[in-house]
Amino acid sequence: MSTILEICQDVASLVATQKPDTLFDTDNQQSAIFLSIAKDTLESLRRYGDWQELTKEGSLTVTPNKSIYRLRDVCPDFYSLMNNTVYVRDTSERIIGSITPEQWMNDRFFNVGVSEMRFKIQNNCLRFLTPPTQRCRIVFYYRSSVIAVSSETDCPCDEIEKTALTADTDIPVFDEYLVKLGIIWRWYKRNGLPYEEEFNEYTKEVKNRFSNGLCLKDIPLARCFDTSLNGLGGVHVITKA
Repeated sequence: MSTILEICQDVASLVATQKPDTLFDTDNQQSAIFLSIAKDTLESLRRYGDWQELTKEGSLTVTPNKSIYRLRDVCPDFYSLMNNTVYVRDTSERIIGSITPEQWMNDRFFNVGVSEMRFKIQNNCLRFLTPPTQRCRIVFYYRSSVIAVSSETDCPCDEIEKTALTADTDIPVFDEYLVKLGIIWRWYKRNGLPYEEEFNEYTKEVKNRFSNGLCLKDIPLARCFDTSLNGLGGVHVITKA
């Protein structure tokens, strides 16, 4: 895996410009340009969608009579919640998130008989329609804001996740080829050169890479034990179409 500096140096060779010795020399215009377009590339990939590379599992222990929880207190790298992935771990009960403010207000003030746990995301907080009545653990999948890991350690298990580039040795979490393509077309654009061909190649590869990740469907294990089997038990797996 190449560091962000090595990737930018490879790009410099491809576009026939001077290779930067570092990306963090504030007095060097070439370094500043490459750092800027590298940040733009990684930020655009992070915002593109729910990449497999950014998918993480989070858990939250809710307490009785408390309805608001800051997600960044639970997951410091929280970026966005993945739809339909929130469950009560102890009972395998699915928690229903209100999709629109209209539905939230309707459930809050008119559907007083709603029995399911409902929530919405507002100001990076998870807000329950009604406070849970008992302590339970909620699990969910979310998109991480991590864009790189530190390579300053010899042990992969000690890598430090980063939400921003801070060193030449940072390694992007995204596919190296995508990062190169993203930096190339942005370099051409920054320097006032034609970039349409490079941009089209980049967007095509991003779509291909992202769609390949979507083929890896999760297998939800909620209600994994079917009590209707008259004591036979066993794992009951529900797959998504």
